Amino acid sequence: MTILHAATALLPEGWAQDVRVEIDLGRIVAVTPGAVPEGERVACLLAAPVNLHSHTFQRAMAGLTEKRGPSLKDGGQDSFWTWRTLMYRFLDQLTPDDVQAIAAMVMLEMAEAGYASVCEFHYLHHAPGGRIYGDLAEMSGRIAAAAQETGLGLTLLPVLYERGGCDGRALTAGQLRFGNDVGRFSKLWAGAQRSLTGLPADTVLGVAPHSLRAVSPEGLTAVAGLGTGPLHIHVAEQVAEVAEVQAHLGARPVEWLLGNQPVDGRWCLIHATQMEAFETEALALSGAVAGLCPITEANLGDGIFDGARYLAAGGRFGVGSDSNVRIALSEELRLLEYSQRLGLRRRAVLAAADRSVGRTLYDGACQGGAQAAGREAGAIRVGLWADLLALDCSGPDMAASAGDTLLDTWIFAGDDRMVSGVWSAGRELVRGGRHYARDAVVARYRAVISRLRSAL
Repeated sequence: MTILHAATALLPEGWAQDVRVEIDLGRIVAVTPGAVPEGERVACLLAAPVNLHSHTFQRAMAGLTEKRGPSLKDGGQDSFWTWRTLMYRFLDQLTPDDVQAIAAMVMLEMAEAGYASVCEFHYLHHAPGGRIYGDLAEMSGRIAAAAQETGLGLTLLPVLYERGGCDGRALTAGQLRFGNDVGRFSKLWAGAQRSLTGLPADTVLGVAPHSLRAVSPEGLTAVAGLGTGPLHIHVAEQVAEVAEVQAHLGARPVEWLLGNQPVDGRWCLIHATQMEAFETEALALSGAVAGLCPITEANLGDGIFDGARYLAAGGRFGVGSDSNVRIALSEELRLLEYSQRLGLRRRAVLAAADRSVGRTLYDGACQGGAQAAGREAGAIRVGLWADLLALDCSGPDMAASAGDTLLDTWIFAGDDRMVSGVWSAGRELVRGGRHYARDAVVARYRAVISRLRSAL
C-alpha cells in the first residue's frame, strides 16, 4: 500500500485540499479530501497523462535536420518530405541495441516531463534493406525491454506499412525496414504480443495502419480486426498527402475514413492538421481521439489543427511527442493553445466558460490520452491505474496560486522542471524531478548517439 497526501489535488469533481490517495496493486483504492496528513506529502497532485504518439528512434535525430537540404540552397524549400528523406538515411544505421537504448532514453525523458505512459507507434521492424530478423518481432521486443527498464506504461502499436504510396508503388530503400504484407504483419503482431509477456498488467497492445498512403483499403480493414485494442493512424498531416489520397480514393483522408471505416472511440487519428470544417466537426462527433503533436507539427511545418472548432463540437484530443525532437509536456500544451492564438489572432481560444485554458488543455490531454491508449487512467479516481504527477509549487511564480491558476502558471509561465514526482500504475518513476534509472540510461544513450553522429 502506498499513501500520498496532497496539499491540493485535481479530482474529477474539481480541486480539493488535503487529499489522501491510497494505492494498492497499481490502482487507486481510496481518495479522501480533507484528510489528516499521512504518508508521502506532495504540494499539488494531478493525474498524469499519456503521451499518445511517439516514434522513439527519431529522438536520436534531434538537432540534425535544421539545415537547408543540399539541393535546396538556391531557393528550394525544405518540408516534411525533405525531412523524411533524411530520416530514412539516418535509420539505416540503427541496430536493435541502438533502438532499445534510444527508446529507454525517450521513456525516461517522458517520465521526467510528467507522462506516465506512451503509445509507441512502432514501424521500424526489420534490418537495413528489409532483411528479416530471426525473430520477426525483434524490434517490438526491444521497445518492450525499454519499457521494462524505465517502468513507463506502454501501449505498443505495431505498424502495418504495405506500399510507397496510394498508387501501390514499391517501397523505397529507406522504407524497406518498415514493410510487410498483411500475412507477415499478422505474424509480427502475434510476436509483438508475446514480447509483452512479463510486462506489468497495465501494458496494452493495439495496432496501427500507418496511413492511407502506406496501407491499402483492404489492408486497413484486415489489421483493424487484429485484437480489440486501440487503433491509430496518421491522417491528413500534409497538403500533398491530402491531394494524393483525394486523387486515388475520391475523398479527403478524414472524409474517406469516416465514410469507409467504423471510426469510433477505439480510433486515434494522428495530426489531422489538414481538414475542412465539415471533417473537423464529423471527427468530433465520431468519438475518436485526435492525436495532436504540436511541437513536431511546428518543427515539420505541418500546419495548425482546428482546435477551436473541434472542441466546440465536443471533440476529444490528446497530445504526443511524435518525432521526439523535444519532449516537454507543458510545452506541447502551451504550443497547442498558442498555435490557435496565432491562427485566429485571439487570446484564450481553448478556454471554456467554467475552465481556464490550462485546465481545458490538461483535462483534455488526460482523458483523451487514456482513451487513445486503451488505458484505465486519466483521473484521480478509485479503480483507475495510479498514473499520477506531483508538481513542485515552491517557486516564486506559484506563490498564492490556487486551482486552475496552478495549471496556467505551470503551462504558460513554467516548464517541466516543476514536475517533482511521477507514478505509472503506482510505480514510482520520478522523485525530486529525477528518474530512478537516469545514470545508466543516459550513459548508454550517450555512447550510442556519439557513434551514430560520428558516422554521419
